Amino acid sequence: MNAALRPTQSQVSVDAGGVNAPLFRRLLESQSAERRAVVLDLGPARMETVALFSQFRCRLEFADLGDGLDQLNGEADPLLLRQKAESLLPRRRQEAADIVLCWDLLNYLQRPALKSLMACVAARSRPGTMVHALIVYSAPRMPARPDRYAALPDGRLLIQRTTGAECAAPRYTPEDLRHCLPDHAVESAMLLKNGMQEFLLRSIRQTES
Repeated sequence: MNAALRPTQSQVSVDAGGVNAPLFRRLLESQSAERRAVVLDLGPARMETVALFSQFRCRLEFADLGDGLDQLNGEADPLLLRQKAESLLPRRRQEAADIVLCWDLLNYLQRPALKSLMACVAARSRPGTMVHALIVYSAPRMPARPDRYAALPDGRLLIQRTTGAECAAPRYTPEDLRHCLPDHAVESAMLLKNGMQEFLLRSIRQTES
């Protein structure tokens, strides 16, 4: 994570036509037009994502965590780290989250920050809440800042690069995720054509009051 940045093209390719994400499509197909769902998107609001989920009975919440990652990674005190992670998320409501969209943000968190943030996410999720994430897998380097993702109805994801600089990719394994996310279980994983591994995780912790 602390590797020097360099302005070069990332080895994780960006397909102008969108990246096919089968597990994201599975997540969409599991939704019902009759059942209300709360969707927590850890990225910025995108009109494509809003339009996509507007076909369901959803409440969308956007955290836009991109600018807060450095302060999480820079906090060594576990208690303060948990407080900072909680402060970056939307205000907690009575309804628990049913879907959490992480996009590529987990790649930019060091292990303590990753564990703390996802503990906060689990605390506001119901048992069985599905978490979607994209982990850099095959490339040793990645963009220095998170990309922006727009979700399409057919399950493709449009990727907008936000920087030409790169940094080292942590390339978290499923075992890393099990260690850093003890409140979540890996439901499915799939390697995408762009070299990222797509994950669906399931919350296994009771919602906090």
